[in-house]
Amino acid sequence: MPAPELESSLRAVLAGVTGDSGASVVDLRRLSGGASRETWSFDLVGSDGQLRPLILRRDPPAAPKGNMALEAALISAAGAAGVPVPGLVMASDDRSLLGSSFMVVDRLEGETIPRRILRQPELAPARAGLARACGRILAALHAIPVEAVPGLESPDPLDQYRDVLKALNGTSPVFELTLRWLEGNRPAPRTPAVVHGDFRNGNLIVGPEGIRAVLDWELAHAGDPMEDLGWLCVKSWRFGVGLPVGGFGTYEDLMAGYEEAGGDPVDRSALLWWEVFGNLRWGIICMMQASAHTSRAIRSVELAAIGRRVCEVEWDLLAILPGARSAPGVLHSPAGLEPDRPAAPETPGLGYLHGSPDAAGLVEAVREYLENDVMTATEGRVRFHARVAVNVLGMVERELALGPGQAERHRAGLAVLGLDDEAGLAAAIRAGELGPDNQEVLALLVETVRSKLEVANPAYLVTPEAPESEAGP
Repeated sequence: MPAPELESSLRAVLAGVTGDSGASVVDLRRLSGGASRETWSFDLVGSDGQLRPLILRRDPPAAPKGNMALEAALISAAGAAGVPVPGLVMASDDRSLLGSSFMVVDRLEGETIPRRILRQPELAPARAGLARACGRILAALHAIPVEAVPGLESPDPLDQYRDVLKALNGTSPVFELTLRWLEGNRPAPRTPAVVHGDFRNGNLIVGPEGIRAVLDWELAHAGDPMEDLGWLCVKSWRFGVGLPVGGFGTYEDLMAGYEEAGGDPVDRSALLWWEVFGNLRWGIICMMQASAHTSRAIRSVELAAIGRRVCEVEWDLLAILPGARSAPGVLHSPAGLEPDRPAAPETPGLGYLHGSPDAAGLVEAVREYLENDVMTATEGRVRFHARVAVNVLGMVERELALGPGQAERHRAGLAVLGLDDEAGLAAAIRAGELGPDNQEVLALLVETVRSKLEVANPAYLVTPEAPESEAGP
């Protein structure tokens, strides 16, 4: 639905809710970010001239029917329980109104971009108490009776994501190793609670005084309350900062806030289990989002780039997974490329079939154009996606340079184990024929994931420093 048509439809829908047929929608613009849903900012100007800042969250038009009514019920219940949430204006799963399921909420001021939350000086007062505040909010959320929100699903987490991995035909020996460990070390079952499902740095609106609202309730379900705490501790939500809880706090502060606000005592081994599961889950979600692009269901440079983040999760799992984290070279990795690996491919001579510049030279030229011209001349969503495109082209350059040598070393490592390919290694781990007690397997996994990161994001090989007591839950 083009923006002018969306604006007209939105005005008509809101008139039915507010009773103000003379109200107008102004400054409608799509915001950057949000790989799975569209986010639009706009102002509703009443016939009396009063302005109300609002946010529209909408499923992509090609997406299957959503469940915004349930999400709206969750937000209402959470607000009544003391969880800070945006004011709900309306929600509907009627695709005839705006082309897909949608929700409209109040637009609150504050910061949502994690890197700014973690680094802006004016947010330092909030950061000091953020982990504790997250614990208190989660305790309030988990106190909501599950029956207060009818319709919540209660899937078995391992079965759910194992099935997703299988449906995607996803191949990751590290994920298979993780699934085996998770299955063999499940924590004792707890009374099901309302679980947010995506409570993390990036889904919080933060001001100098603290958390103003919790966003993005689309993954909420009934389950183990420790799932929310473990998800908040996943390394991907630390955004380059060493502190384990969202990059802004310690395990101790998170648990203290949770227990002070009435949450059940936190079992550290259960928290570790859910942190490991959270890393695995994020990796499979990355595969899902990339699949949405490669299947042509939703074409997006952002979704395409997310597919190359799977190796970041594999690296994180090797660093935290008991039995694997002792493998050499995982926790303390040098920055950059190893000296014997080329930083750029050799330029073909004049006899090169396709002429000059070669493929790497063309990629470099397009990357430089996006970085130097497009990004400096644009803003908002276009600038954000230009930055994503720059990163994608950097990956292509590095893969052209490093890929052939990496593939040769990978084949040699597989041959040592009597295997032909990555799928065979994943299958052997899944079947229990190979595991974390095999040093050759661990060495190959470390080398393989390191090679992927050297292409996808070399900077990720540098582990942020953290206090020694915060190395793991």
